Amino acid sequence: MTENTFPVYKVDAIVTFFRTEVLTGQEAKHFTKNDLAPSPKPDAVQRLYMRILQLLYRFKPECHYMVPFSENIQHPQLHEWPTAVMSVYLRMRQFLRMCYVYDFSLNDLLAPKVKRTVTILSGIMNYLHFRKQRLDMTMGHQERFREDMDKLQAYSRGTKEAQKKMDKLTTIPPEQQAEARELDSALSDLQTNTMHQYQEVNAINENIAEWKTEMAEKSQKLTQLKVDVATLKENIGKLKSQIVESPEEMKIQMEKMKENVKNIKLAIETADERLVGLQSDVQGVTQSEADIQLIFKLLQDLQSSMNKTQQHQEEAQALVCVYEAQQKELKNHGVEEGQLKRSLGMKMDKESKQQIRRQKKKEIKDQHIEDVLGQCDHVHQKREQIADQIQERDRETQHLRSQMTNLRDTCSQETEKAQDLFDRLLAALDHFHKRIQNHVVEGNDDIVKMTANF
Repeated sequence: MTENTFPVYKVDAIVTFFRTEVLTGQEAKHFTKNDLAPSPKPDAVQRLYMRILQLLYRFKPECHYMVPFSENIQHPQLHEWPTAVMSVYLRMRQFLRMCYVYDFSLNDLLAPKVKRTVTILSGIMNYLHFRKQRLDMTMGHQERFREDMDKLQAYSRGTKEAQKKMDKLTTIPPEQQAEARELDSALSDLQTNTMHQYQEVNAINENIAEWKTEMAEKSQKLTQLKVDVATLKENIGKLKSQIVESPEEMKIQMEKMKENVKNIKLAIETADERLVGLQSDVQGVTQSEADIQLIFKLLQDLQSSMNKTQQHQEEAQALVCVYEAQQKELKNHGVEEGQLKRSLGMKMDKESKQQIRRQKKKEIKDQHIEDVLGQCDHVHQKREQIADQIQERDRETQHLRSQMTNLRDTCSQETEKAQDLFDRLLAALDHFHKRIQNHVVEGNDDIVKMTANF
């Protein structure tokens, strides 16, 4: 007792603590400072020890006075008082070892002293404080465990509902399967038609380029013919002024000039016919471009719907993974609950057997009490193990939450990248359409200029 591992409290603090935490009713009212100081009362101290044992081990004070019925004992009435004292002494001696009090004796019950009783009660008080803290911690862990179980049940319900919704979204009803097949066939037809139309448009553009080259060559030839006609007219005027020709030669030259004029008119008419054909071809090209734009819009709508379906499928897969993880956790919790229930059942059976043996056999009481203390230590170890397991579960839940946040961040980043790619593709397509329109406008302007020249 020279080196205590617990503080020694004052008498007033000890009295208030045991009146509020251990004693109840009339015993708490009648228990005062005079029962401990200056000279402790043996009856009050023994009663207090009995109530402490009742609080800790549920061993009622009446059980201390029970004497086993035996033929060898004469006058068992005489053994009632010493049996109560000895039972309290044995149990307190075993209990005070946990309070770091190892020198408890019978004099502490029959003739207690102030310093000894204060040190013993302060050690018991310290142990009761520790017990209360541990009980609060275990209750908190149990409440957290219940909350976690409720959350798991809610998550399992949510996953089941989400799985049902995903099944509804992914499975096509039999009424709409025919429509889906028709849409697939229509899409394939549209794709083939668009490819054919793109090929036709390319062929038409090539023909238009060839015709433009031919028109340029013919326009150059026409300009040369006009220059030649002007030079011929000038030469004819000069020759008329210089030479007086015969009328026959004049007629022949006039006929040749008329034939040349007819040929020029025929060339002009053929050029006009080709211009009309080119205009009709250009109109057909514009109509085909409008059809291509409509088909492109339809393809964009289909692509957006396919992207949505892919997103729904990815969400469904993620929910399925979460559901499987939660099912595993539920199974583990169920196994642990079964183990705890079995251990509690075994403990209750052992306690009932020990109570029966205490009533029947007096010689084996001490051994059974030591077994009970060993079992209590084992129970405390199990409680600490359960607390560690609960802490590990909390860490695992925090790790899962961090993983969920990371997955959400990665999904958001991927969606932003996809959106940027989609925006770039749209900008490129818009630029391509603008270039096509500019080429068409330039072709129309060239045709208008050529018609104006003609």
